[in-house]
Amino acid sequence: MIQLIRFTLSPEAELRLLEIGDAEALFALVDRNRAHLRQWLPWVDYTRNVEDSRVFRLEGLERFAENGSFDAGIWLQGELAGVIGLHRIAWAERKTSIGYWLGEEFQGKGLVTMACRAIVGHAFEDLELNRVEIKVATGNSRSRAIPQRLGFTHEGVLRDDGWLYDHFVDHDVFSLLRREWLTRDITD
Repeated sequence: MIQLIRFTLSPEAELRLLEIGDAEALFALVDRNRAHLRQWLPWVDYTRNVEDSRVFRLEGLERFAENGSFDAGIWLQGELAGVIGLHRIAWAERKTSIGYWLGEEFQGKGLVTMACRAIVGHAFEDLELNRVEIKVATGNSRSRAIPQRLGFTHEGVLRDDGWLYDHFVDHDVFSLLRREWLTRDITD
């Protein structure tokens, strides 16, 4: 059993690598949040059963073993609340990107902000990467607030950057550099 990625976010919340055994909880969370997630995420319609979530986990664990990138569950009081991922790491360029989503019933608790802070710290301090990006749909104000809150720099808009079921969406690109993270105000 792989459990190399684990962070305590608060006394009630933790972040840990999603394993194959988490497929049922993952599917249940997606299934009850379909309408909410479908607004911004293109893969929701392709997640039709627990087996789809199991395959997602198998592929994710392979990526983790090959590249160090991962998908972690955001857990609140032992219940899966959402997912955050450190996408494929470009080791030669020392950069990566982060993606995240949260079940609607778990919003407004600061979970994604805490999870992003932990993942960014891991990327810069443990993995010694130089750049972390977050891309979010321009209309997704809740998701856009996360990198802004964490001091990321807005670099611009990628026009028609993603296909969302029946239309293109623009993405805002935010970045944070290692030197900015290491010299941040510790009270943030």
